[in-house]
Amino acid sequence: MRDFDAIYKIAADRKGGQKAFEATLSHPKSREELAAIPDDRWLSQMSKCIFQAGFNWKVVENKWPDIEEAFHGFDIGRAGFMTDEEMGEHLSNPKVIRHGKKIAAIRDNAQFLAGLAKERGTAAKVFAEWPAEDYVGLLALLKKRANRLGGNSAMYFLRFMGVDSFVLSRDVAAALIREGVVDKSPSSKKDMERVQEAFNGWCSQSGRPLTHVSRVLACSIDA
Repeated sequence: MRDFDAIYKIAADRKGGQKAFEATLSHPKSREELAAIPDDRWLSQMSKCIFQAGFNWKVVENKWPDIEEAFHGFDIGRAGFMTDEEMGEHLSNPKVIRHGKKIAAIRDNAQFLAGLAKERGTAAKVFAEWPAEDYVGLLALLKKRANRLGGNSAMYFLRFMGVDSFVLSRDVAAALIREGVVDKSPSSKKDMERVQEAFNGWCSQSGRPLTHVSRVLACSIDA
């Protein structure tokens, strides 16, 4: 496994040099910024990522204002007590994406977030205070306690909310295989532990967040 500087040079050279490459890097939100996000916004983004999975992202984006309205701004109290009758009404509403299991996930995930809020005051605090060094632990929590948030849906959800994160895209997975961290696209608990260990090492070497290291790995692969 190469050190971070060697991988960074490959990525920067492929993106027009260090200055041009640095301009493409997004920055995770601070703990304070994450903690200030209302819990309904976490449910909204969570739900959007679930609807986008296996579907045209642009269609979901275009429909999202109507979906926000239909689900009352994703208020977790109201969504968590959505009745079967209300879910049936959503299934016949042409303004929403009529997918029964994904609609049911809104109620389940509202209850999940409400549970986190009961434990910590707000669900946002859990995401804000979770250590980046155990990012895979947060993914495991979402997989176990949330609905339909295994794999990349959970990673994209966290990334879009501004949590320091890596996304195991095709290119990131290819870079991890190339560097000998794993021998196939990571999926098992052992694979994920190896990935976390590698990311932690590169973060330590570079002083950069997971988000940057993830981008560097992705851009070190030929398009």
